[in-house]
Amino acid sequence: MDIIEIEEMNIRGAYVIDGFPSVGLVGSIVANYLVTSLNLRQIAVVDSDHFPTVSTIKNGVPHSPVRVYGGEFDEGKRMVVFVSEFQPPPHVLKLLGMTVMDWVEDHKCRLVISPEGISNKQSRRRQGEQPPEVLGVGSTPEARELLASKDIPIFEGGIIVGLSAILLNEGVNRTFDVITLLSEASADFPDARAAAAEATTINDLILDGRLDLQPLKEEAEKIEGELKDIYDKAGKEQEIRKTSLPIMYG
Repeated sequence: MDIIEIEEMNIRGAYVIDGFPSVGLVGSIVANYLVTSLNLRQIAVVDSDHFPTVSTIKNGVPHSPVRVYGGEFDEGKRMVVFVSEFQPPPHVLKLLGMTVMDWVEDHKCRLVISPEGISNKQSRRRQGEQPPEVLGVGSTPEARELLASKDIPIFEGGIIVGLSAILLNEGVNRTFDVITLLSEASADFPDARAAAAEATTINDLILDGRLDLQPLKEEAEKIEGELKDIYDKAGKEQEIRKTSLPIMYG
């Protein structure tokens, strides 16, 4: 597995967002929204023999299925976002997580944030209901202090699996700041409300309220539709729903 850089960019001290699909596609929706809102540029791709042989075409331009975007969102503040249109097979998740963490450490990035959905098999939330609560888990005392300083409740006990778990464990092993954000999301469809709740938390956590969140729900719903179209065209929607998506129990 390789991260192939296609544009040189100084990302020292950057905040890194894991945008791989999770329950409710929370990570994918958040990642796409950040890329669009912050006008980030593609700087790399992640390539592996284990990834599907597909090319995502957008506005006539081919894109690799796993891409890395970067840029400055404020003077001297940088962000990197991993974006994926597919859920990597379970047997490559550990290699993927370690590859991401190696790259992040090599570029001396500051913090990794993994937006994650908590599986909820109940019916779709009704419009107008309060957004789901967002909980946080940090790999280091400093990461947990950052969560506490922003009044983000700590997830005290349970199990996290999948890429988020690998990133957290690697953060502990390497003494590197990794935060997983958790919110209740549907396991059966893209959940824009859960994604909006986590994007709001990221906005408060590292962006100093810089994002305009008013159009977030509309933008998230648009992204949902685009992702569903990709899955439908690839004939993979049912297969993706049956794969071992990262699910938290507790």
